[in-house]
Amino acid sequence: MRRVLVVAMSGAGKTTAARRIAARLDLPFHEMDVLALGPEWSTRPALESDIAAILREPAWIFDSWGYPQVRDAMWAAADTVVWLDYPRRVVLPRLLRRSLLRSWRREPLFGGNVERWRDWFASAHPLWFAVRTFRQRRTYLAARTARENHLRIVRLRSPAAFETWLRELG
Repeated sequence: MRRVLVVAMSGAGKTTAARRIAARLDLPFHEMDVLALGPEWSTRPALESDIAAILREPAWIFDSWGYPQVRDAMWAAADTVVWLDYPRRVVLPRLLRRSLLRSWRREPLFGGNVERWRDWFASAHPLWFAVRTFRQRRTYLAARTARENHLRIVRLRSPAAFETWLRELG
């Protein structure tokens, strides 16, 4: 396990999980949103070239299933997918707390962006997007993991299952 994608719905804890796996396996960790997002939530022009350079490395871990323009390359280069397949009752409260805290604290995020209170009224807000696309994204990940025969798939259905798996890892 040297080239790992940690995939899940927004708010499931991909970044935290990927960092912990990276520390455990001594893998370079790459936060996808840092690589992908520029000012005003725009896509960074260097996204594709930056990802291509990382994928050429012998070892890495990403906290993402990949933005559309790099997704296929990431999945083709990976050897393992860790899928945090947590239920809505776990993911949505986490996402709600995260977004509330970010809005309250006006925390600078990737590309200098900030979650603002007015953003809560937009359908693109992370919480509303997750509510709207939860089933569709889970269906996509189930189909994708089923057809990627070259990958080791680790599907974890609860935070407790992740903790057990991580303890047993390496």
